[in-house]
Amino acid sequence: QVQLVESGGGLVQAGGSLRLSCAVSGSIRRVNRMGWYRQSPGNQLELVATVTVDGSTNYADSVKGRFTLSRDNAKSTVYLQMNSLKPEDTAVYYCYADVSTIQTITYWAQGTQVTVSS
Repeated sequence: QVQLVESGGGLVQAGGSLRLSCAVSGSIRRVNRMGWYRQSPGNQLELVATVTVDGSTNYADSVKGRFTLSRDNAKSTVYLQMNSLKPEDTAVYYCYADVSTIQTITYWAQGTQVTVSS
């Protein structure tokens, strides 16, 4: 069974920083693309950032230059460093991973709340 466990998140003032991490565990053959989506009340799920197995990253325009996504393949873990946070970054952040076992399936973490106060 595959599990994704997120950590990090919390409450921070505008301009501050937070770091999220997400670890994949279980019977894994390969972890492919990983990343985060976020959802704030009344809004749709929004892509934040993704990273491929070779480290290629893609960011939403709204977070470019402020967020940095990295991964440690040996630990099957990704890290989202969030700097210069804004109130509009307030959302529940969901980590996902495309995991290959017998087949490739997208798994999701439970979500972590990030709240940025003005």
